[in-house]
Amino acid sequence: MSDETPDPSPDGQTPDGTKKPDLPPGLADNSNDTQEKSASDDASPGTKKPDLPPGLEKDSGGADTPDTTTPAGPPGTKKPAGPPSSGSDDGDDGPTLPPGYGGDGAGEALSREDFQSDQEVRWCPGCGDYAILSTVQRLLPDLEVDKENVVFVSGIGCAGRFPYYMDTYGLHGIHGRAPAIATGLKTSNPELDVWVVTGDGDALSIGGNHLVHVLRRNLDTQILLFNNEVYGLTKGQYSPTSEQGTVSKSTPYGSVDRPFNPVSLALGADASFVARTMDRDPQHMKAMMRAAHDHDGTGFLEIYQNCNIFNDGAFFEFTERDTKNERALFLEHGEPMTFDEGRKGIRLDTLQPEVIDLETGDWSVDDCLVHDETSPELATILGRMSWQDADEEPIPRLDADDLQLPRPFGVFHRTERPTYADLVHRQIADVTHEKGRGDLDALLRSGETWTID
Repeated sequence: MSDETPDPSPDGQTPDGTKKPDLPPGLADNSNDTQEKSASDDASPGTKKPDLPPGLEKDSGGADTPDTTTPAGPPGTKKPAGPPSSGSDDGDDGPTLPPGYGGDGAGEALSREDFQSDQEVRWCPGCGDYAILSTVQRLLPDLEVDKENVVFVSGIGCAGRFPYYMDTYGLHGIHGRAPAIATGLKTSNPELDVWVVTGDGDALSIGGNHLVHVLRRNLDTQILLFNNEVYGLTKGQYSPTSEQGTVSKSTPYGSVDRPFNPVSLALGADASFVARTMDRDPQHMKAMMRAAHDHDGTGFLEIYQNCNIFNDGAFFEFTERDTKNERALFLEHGEPMTFDEGRKGIRLDTLQPEVIDLETGDWSVDDCLVHDETSPELATILGRMSWQDADEEPIPRLDADDLQLPRPFGVFHRTERPTYADLVHRQIADVTHEKGRGDLDALLRSGETWTID
């Protein structure tokens, strides 16, 4: 386990101490008439003007002409241009806003505490969700995204509580429908930075249909899938990712279902970005979250998350210090695949990955397979590697010499293609240019209509 693993207790999720609330201009201590001057002289850090609709900004110069439906800025943009800063010369600085709310790169002044809500974190003590929450809160200030543009959407399950603990906009949706809600948000407001937080049950069972469609559409969003291989909120039933033979409250004699492989499912849905990380490695987890966020399109990130109450230790062979080196393979684009501190590597024999010993002299790093994030074929092989297939499957967990194949972590596949919102808005602009603006009232009154007396 990394020495920087966040405190897994609920108390670790609230800022230390209390903060004195910001007072409106004119109400601060020792205020007087001489203080009625430019907001640039005494505004608190992060003070900005509110965002205005396209065409209403002063001195915009390039304001859209009437009747146009083209959205302000390229669809899918993550950092829209903000209004004039508090030190501008336009003579109107607008109302004072809290730090972090105001556009124009306010995220640079934010900290982890700015994204911690006042809600009590109510996951079980020791749950891996605490590490994920802490990592997200540490990452967001680095992304330089205006706080008022950040939105977290969740479904049902332990992961569904996530928006309550973030001091951002958020929406706790119904079971499995977070991708649908996120699609509406991002398409209608491309400037928003939308995150989907879900679990293996929420996303892969009742929400499976919505997940595959948001992946193929390439909505510009980040999907964090907490995989603990169990239904935790409903107290320990087997989930779509539970191993065959899992004994749970709903499968007392062992599950006979074959589990989903989330990475393979995402690749099969033609996702443009697919990665995997673990809750016990916050540095790697933060790097993968950043990579998913930087990607223009759907960033799908599976996170191995330990449920210490109902499925404790499900991923310990990959996450714990004693076995991590031998069981986890960390992928890096353009680098040879080595693990166990460089003592072992992976080579490809036809389509079969196998472990090679780099200390015997028979093999060298030059014989190792080099990772290529742009290859969907290689991503498919890596997604299946170390998965618990039956002995007759072409890519078993053990190689031909009965050596255990490590499980890959990192970015499996990344490709660039237009985002869903980009295509939708481009189509609207093209049709409007060709046919002009429509008349909804005229449309409703045309054709086959009925009058009810």
